[in-house]
Amino acid sequence: MKIIDITRPLSEGILTYPGDIPPVFRQEDHGHYLITGLHMSTHTGTHIDAPVHYLKTGNTIDTIPLSHVMGTCRVLDVTRVGINITANHLKGRLDNIDRLLLKTSFSNTDRFVENYPSLTADAARLITSRNMKCVGIDTPSIESYECDGAVHRELLSRGCIIIELLDLSKVEEGDYILVALPLRFTGLDGSPARVVLLDENGCE
Repeated sequence: MKIIDITRPLSEGILTYPGDIPPVFRQEDHGHYLITGLHMSTHTGTHIDAPVHYLKTGNTIDTIPLSHVMGTCRVLDVTRVGINITANHLKGRLDNIDRLLLKTSFSNTDRFVENYPSLTADAARLITSRNMKCVGIDTPSIESYECDGAVHRELLSRGCIIIELLDLSKVEEGDYILVALPLRFTGLDGSPARVVLLDENGCE
């Protein structure tokens, strides 16, 4: 089974959303060992949004069902769609799945731009109508920069966990096994995560 790491490297200088906390790492040499202090946001790098992030109620990152972010998933290639991923771009492509990852034209981008691809409200409603457990995307946010949070609220209020800022640049469209594990931060709204795909048809 082939393991595909779809986590963006997390380092100082990584792409961050405007207004977010840029990561700062301070490593100290304590003689027999090294130790590093971290200063960053819960939404740094590849990360998972818990419902409380936008709803301000409901599951926190330590209480989301891990079954939602582990299991079979489908990667859809929407690189040629443009910046608005609508319901029409997804219709007929969601059969027999309950986890979805969207590969956009942003995957090779390492700096923030305002016109990144994102889900429209009707696409979010289509996803929740299919009772999806999880949706991920390779952009800084699941919804547009000029947003009001409606897409986040639609997904999170229906129990659909969100993963953002994936690296799907080397992943082909198809079905995989997803493993996305957040840190167990008590009561918090999100967490950086290590996210991998398992390809049952590939080999190391």
